[in-house]
Amino acid sequence: MSQPLPPVPGQPPARVRVAAVQYGQRRVAGFDEFAAQVEEFVRVAADYGSDFVLFPELFTLQLLSAEPRMLSPAEAIGRLSEHTPAFTALLQRLARQYRIHVIGGTHPTRTDEGTLRNPCFIATRDGALHRRDKLHITPSEQGSWAVGGGESADVLATDAGPVGIMVCYDSEFPELGRHLTDQGALVLFVPYCTDVRSGHLRVRYSCQARAVENQVYVVAAGNVGHCPGVANFDIQYAQSGVYTPCDFPFPPEGIAAEASAQVEQIVFADLDLAALLEARRDGTVKNLADRRPELYARWRQAT
Repeated sequence: MSQPLPPVPGQPPARVRVAAVQYGQRRVAGFDEFAAQVEEFVRVAADYGSDFVLFPELFTLQLLSAEPRMLSPAEAIGRLSEHTPAFTALLQRLARQYRIHVIGGTHPTRTDEGTLRNPCFIATRDGALHRRDKLHITPSEQGSWAVGGGESADVLATDAGPVGIMVCYDSEFPELGRHLTDQGALVLFVPYCTDVRSGHLRVRYSCQARAVENQVYVVAAGNVGHCPGVANFDIQYAQSGVYTPCDFPFPPEGIAAEASAQVEQIVFADLDLAALLEARRDGTVKNLADRRPELYARWRQAT
């Protein structure tokens, strides 16, 4: 497949192509088998000219299926942390080799400071490694793994435009999407992991709301299938998608691409960044320009 033209230095390109991997969970024999699966998805995404490839939240828990017994939550985090150097090195190698930005879902790990986090590691196509922690932690994560939330959310500048990361539950809080948009994000990536359809729909509807209210694109990727022998990771439900504002330059329903539910696959979408910026300037509605922050500030002061 043909590769996209490089952007003008210092400016986002007119269009970018994104790939969302709806990842099928199943037992693997070890890290090498897992790495081979990840590389195949990256290779295909790159072969189809994608600028970004997104993997789901917690997809690296598949590595625990190679253990001889089901590990307790504390043991599982420790074992996953042992895989962190190899996993991040894999992302960097694939990003450099295939010249694509790899957004590596999330990989629960114990940080150098000794805290438990659920970070998203991103390798840009120059091989640089970046980390964005999940900020909002679900009751399940708190109860099973005692994971804590991160403290910062910075936009990542890439040669395919500025992007932001919202991990699963993060997408359900409008403050984060607005914070990233205010920093200049044009595309928000949402790696997610949900067990039943109601959980998936919470994420989906939240992603669509973030796309409309911030006039951004939102790309979401989740897990499907079943991974035997992994605690707190029993079943998966996803219907990954790429969401847009609802206005004339975009699909009326605000969906640029959508996977079939519960089937392992990759979905692709071409995102017109120039049309997005034009909609912000002169759209049917101008959600960013028509905000009333001074009014909201008065409300906060009155409470």
